[in-house]
Amino acid sequence: MSKFYIGFDVGSTTVKAVVIDAATDEIIWSDYQRHDTKQPEKSLELLKKIEEDCKITNPFDVRIFITGSGGANIGKHVGAKFVQEVNAVSLAVEKLYPNTLSVIELGGQDAKIIIFKEDEETEKKKKIPSMNDKCAGGTGAVIDKINAKLKIPAAELCNMGYEGLRLHPVAGKCGVFAETDINGLQKSGVPADELMASLFESIIQQNISVLTRGHTLKPEVLLLGGPNTFIKGMIDCWRSNIPKIWQERKVQVPDKPIEELIRVPDNAQYFAAIGAVEFGKEEENHIGVYKGYKGLEDYIKFGREAEKKLNSTGNTTGLSKSPEELDAFIQKYKVEKFTPATFKPGEIVRGFIGIDGGSTSTKAALVSLDKQVLVKAYQLSKGNPIEDCIDILGKIQEQVEAQGATLEILGVGTTGYAKDILKDVLHADVALVETVAHTQAGLHFYPQTDVICDV
Repeated sequence: MSKFYIGFDVGSTTVKAVVIDAATDEIIWSDYQRHDTKQPEKSLELLKKIEEDCKITNPFDVRIFITGSGGANIGKHVGAKFVQEVNAVSLAVEKLYPNTLSVIELGGQDAKIIIFKEDEETEKKKKIPSMNDKCAGGTGAVIDKINAKLKIPAAELCNMGYEGLRLHPVAGKCGVFAETDINGLQKSGVPADELMASLFESIIQQNISVLTRGHTLKPEVLLLGGPNTFIKGMIDCWRSNIPKIWQERKVQVPDKPIEELIRVPDNAQYFAAIGAVEFGKEEENHIGVYKGYKGLEDYIKFGREAEKKLNSTGNTTGLSKSPEELDAFIQKYKVEKFTPATFKPGEIVRGFIGIDGGSTSTKAALVSLDKQVLVKAYQLSKGNPIEDCIDILGKIQEQVEAQGATLEILGVGTTGYAKDILKDVLHADVALVETVAHTQAGLHFYPQTDVICDV
């Protein structure tokens, strides 16, 4: 008879695990960790911790059931039975919150909505699941990406709000589109709290419009997964938007506080892991017997490399047939190294400055009266276009004055995402659309240009 059940959820960005006492059916251990793309290593770390903390000396006293996008691969090394994720979540919901009619779970790179409806013939609940595929738009990955750009500390992100903040249009169907919109808004001076509230709104509208597949999210609604568990603004956003649908569709809503109608349950981040155990309880005793972590450890040390070699097609032909061919290609297409101009002490350097306030970097060039680039500067954005511009202009000035010369600026042009705000701050002469700026420079330096490709 097993003493413990291990429920393991290997997701796209995190690994979650619970240990459930077989006698009491209570969770006696749990952990939630980001794996930073190292699913096997983080899984091994958690399994070692489970064995140590729960004092597991005989792995055969334990049964393990695993789910998540990386679960099948990890599971085969430790004896785990794989459980499909929607089934796992549904089982946990049906056991712990039987009155639930709707489930919304946001993961790192997936989103799922499960609608429970009563079958009129059997009077049993049937589940209607819907899950995103092929794209991580509308998931936690988009929040991570935008948050990394805005440099918001994790603790501060968790407390960021939604209510009472001005919302701006942000595309929710694609993470790249969302980032593009956020970049433009940030360069226009929109504060971080409004940016994140707008992102929450876009993610929630995307999931409501696409994943519900025309069904209505009826109460009680459970919010599951990391973003819905830890980020206050996400929870507030759901609680603001779903009641509008109820009102519009004339849904009969129980007279309860919104916190009970749309709730974040205890252990919301662990439901898939808990449900994997619920699935396992119905399996025969010889299924999912834990083998210990040694098999996974050996796979990480030796087996993974052997697996790569085995899966290789055997075609070792590269992009070039020989080192000589590669060298010839590099010589033919290499970009000539830029050499800054030199100045004499006491010289007055007169020229125009062009500034490109881009989404991830800021660039500037000092151009002479005869349209030659004298000096240039480049740096990754620190998040504030005005501060970035001050830094980049300082670099231009430093390159001139370090040689004892004096810089005289005859005019300034701006382009890129931040072109308008930089034009206002600098009183620049022109704010030019980026494609036009590319075209003018391209045709000046390379008059025979037919196509310009900017990434």
